[in-house]
Amino acid sequence: MAASTCCCQPAASARRVGPHGTVFGLDASPAMLELARRNAEQAGVQNVQFLHGTIEAIPLPGHTVDVVISNCVINLSDDKAAVLAEAFRVLRPGGRVGVSDVVTTQVLDEQARQRAEQRIGCAAGSLSVQEYRNLLVAAGFVRIAITLTADHGDGVHSAIVQAVKPAIGPGLEIRPMRDSDAAEVLAIYQAGLDTGQASFETTAPSWEGFTASRLPHLRYVAVDADSGEVLGWVAASAVSSRPVYAGVVEHSIYVHPGCQAHGIGRALLEAFIAATEDASVWTIQSGVFPENAASLNLHQALGFRVVGTRERIGCHHGLWRDVLMIERRSTLTGA
Repeated sequence: MAASTCCCQPAASARRVGPHGTVFGLDASPAMLELARRNAEQAGVQNVQFLHGTIEAIPLPGHTVDVVISNCVINLSDDKAAVLAEAFRVLRPGGRVGVSDVVTTQVLDEQARQRAEQRIGCAAGSLSVQEYRNLLVAAGFVRIAITLTADHGDGVHSAIVQAVKPAIGPGLEIRPMRDSDAAEVLAIYQAGLDTGQASFETTAPSWEGFTASRLPHLRYVAVDADSGEVLGWVAASAVSSRPVYAGVVEHSIYVHPGCQAHGIGRALLEAFIAATEDASVWTIQSGVFPENAASLNLHQALGFRVVGTRERIGCHHGLWRDVLMIERRSTLTGA
């Protein structure tokens, strides 16, 4: 299926999804919806459903569509965060956003914004490229690309905005970690520590300690799409405050003990890697006990390599243990 916020020309989208797919056309204007229906009838298009509503509150259930497209309308919304959150909600895992919009590459004063509005319209509420990117990240999207196209002067550009909802198995979803996830995240953390194979730590920290030691972004949870139960998490910590290490992070990943061997860890780690690429992180590193073969195999399958062994680095439950140091270098920066 595909969803579109542009109702005027559904025929092209209907052809792309094929006879077994469905196009949803969404608009807040009854007159525009009527025009779209007439156009669809004239084109002989059958697989289109027209919805009366707004892009801030899409009248569809979650996990309904594979693609969200729009033609220069998000910049007109007064609540762009809600628009992107709704796009994330209605997309199935692995689904894509591909929209055209108007963005700025610099801060515009009121005069510059008015000049751009007079030339092209649709510029009054436009975001900067970085603001747009930040909202996409906050909504949960990865593999974000904002490609500037036409230059309209005064730092105003048309742009193609693309992003992906992290992929995971049926009935599951990967989204940014929230404060409301605290109890479940820490319970999974403790369960992992109790195995004796996850860390030298024996007790999970408080939520305040957890959040203080980890970056505010690059935190994700895998949840049951129906109940919202947290089934696993991944998060990153800064390695150093020195500027030279700005693109280096250390990560932790834990999966509920009753949900292992279901691909949740792999999906979480793949989403995390994609998010680090978006954030210009060039090295992800961590330490793994040699006995934790499942974790080591997972990381190596996704491009991590063992770079050394710290022998008898710490005493854990009465045993002096080695730690394998692993890292993954970005494939985008050439690091």
